[in-house]
Amino acid sequence: MTSRFGRTRLKTERARELRRNQTLFEAKLWAMLRDNRIGPAFRRQHPVGPFILDFYCPDLKLGIEVDGAQHFEQQAYDARRTRYLNAKGIHVIRFTNGDVLKGMEAVSEIIAREIEALTPTRSAARSDLPLSGGGFTSRS
Repeated sequence: MTSRFGRTRLKTERARELRRNQTLFEAKLWAMLRDNRIGPAFRRQHPVGPFILDFYCPDLKLGIEVDGAQHFEQQAYDARRTRYLNAKGIHVIRFTNGDVLKGMEAVSEIIAREIEALTPTRSAARSDLPLSGGGFTSRS
């Protein structure tokens, strides 16, 4: 049986297993993302369809992947996976283990820029309102 989000018990258990056995690189990135330290809330090891994203922000539909050495050998799979996620409206950014290990500040800046780009502006939501006033005019 699947939920309305396409999850099954098997997918949920696999995500839990990945959370328990996260890599050093995932743990380092999670330390930055958890508790909304960089902005909106992220989830780790989040199932989406047949895939499990390393990190996912549901408010912005932003997925973050940390790729180890094996990903150099499975580029076609990763491309297919990214196309699937993009078709679901999820923007995916990828970092290598080396990026996380040696360039955490740059990784943080890239994620912050993506968050800013994907965050809707408040003024766009109500551009039909007058800047000020707009009430009744007095007739003396």
